[in-house]
Parts: sequence; C-alpha cells; structure tokens
Amino acid sequence: MLPPMAELGRTSLREQALASLRGAISAGALAPGTRMVESDLSGRLGISRGTLREAMRQLQQEGLLEADARGRLSVRSLDADEIVDIFRVRGALEALAVRLVAGAADREAALAPVRAALVAMAEPPQDSIAERFEADLSFHRALVAAAGNATLLHQWGQLEGSIRMSIMFAGVEHALRNMSVDRHRELVVAIEGGDPDAAERALHAHMAEATANLVG
Repeated sequence: MLPPMAELGRTSLREQALASLRGAISAGALAPGTRMVESDLSGRLGISRGTLREAMRQLQQEGLLEADARGRLSVRSLDADEIVDIFRVRGALEALAVRLVAGAADREAALAPVRAALVAMAEPPQDSIAERFEADLSFHRALVAAAGNATLLHQWGQLEGSIRMSIMFAGVEHALRNMSVDRHRELVVAIEGGDPDAAERALHAHMAEATANLVG
C-alpha cells in the first residue's frame, strides 16, 4: 500500500508532483520496484493523470523510474554493483571539484555556499529522512558548483537521480550514517587547507566510506 501523500495546490502542479514523488522515492516511502499506478497516485495527489504522466516522464529521465517491456513504470531498483559504479563516477566528478576549489585563488569566497550548506545539514530533525537527504544532496551540489565549472556541474546533475536511488539501498540507518555533519565538515576542512592533492584524498575517503556503508 502506498504511503499517504498531501493533496497538491493548483499552482505549478507538475513541479509540486515532481517534488512530492521525488521526495517519497528518495526517502524510501516509495520503495524500489513499486508500480506507479496512475489512478491511485493522481487521486492521492489531487492532480490529473496528464499532469502525473508529465511528472513521471521527468522522473524516468532522472533515473528514478524505469519502464518494463510493456512500458509500465515502477520505482527503479539498483543492485550493489550498480551502486559501486555510481559512486565511482560520482567520486571522480567530485574529486575534480574539490581539486579546483582547493586550488582556487578565491577559495574562501567559493566555499561560502558550501559552508552554508553544511550548517543547513544540522537543521532538519533527526526523524525527517527526506529533509536530511535533501540537505546532504544540497551540500554536494554546492561543493560541485563551487568549482565554477558549468560542464562539471551539468554532468554531476545527470547523475543526481542515480545518487538518490542509491542512498536508501541499505536502509534508513545506513543512509543516516552517510548524512553525518561531522563527515562532511572533515571534507570542508581538507579543502580549506588549499592542497588539491589532500582535498582529493579526503574526497575519495569520504566516498569510499559512503559506498562501504551502503553495500558492505
């Protein structure tokens, strides 16, 4: 049975539907393999099937939903090998980002949004999985954006759906370990040191710990 979802207002229904479904998938409320039944979801969200289909097409493009041979959509399922691959690619992209930031002449200014994102990670309640997940993802997005490389940020964004799907693979307890503020603060400190090699080592250690936590 699908979890309860708040009915949406009339403004930007597609965007609201996207946010609601994306959050439910990211937090594990819509588990991998769950069929996306239009009649049920459109009723729960208070939107038309057409609007729901638009939102689901976007989620499919993001890698959160997958279609079977008959075109029916369900929440994407990942295995451990896929998650390892995702984190390898993610680690390569974020390693480049931290190298660029650590070596930048305006490093302090570039890190300001990253520090703000770190502070925001401590704000959501411990039991709010969806909010804590979004805060964690916002930190890493801010870190990549701080590099000032639009192509790098775009490529990282293409991976964001897969990152979302991987986080809840091992369950809530493991996911929350990866969202530790202290783990992310260590990464910021390494970048602040201004040594690109040291920052890259810290990033790879951060990703290796996260991967091991998810897939053992």
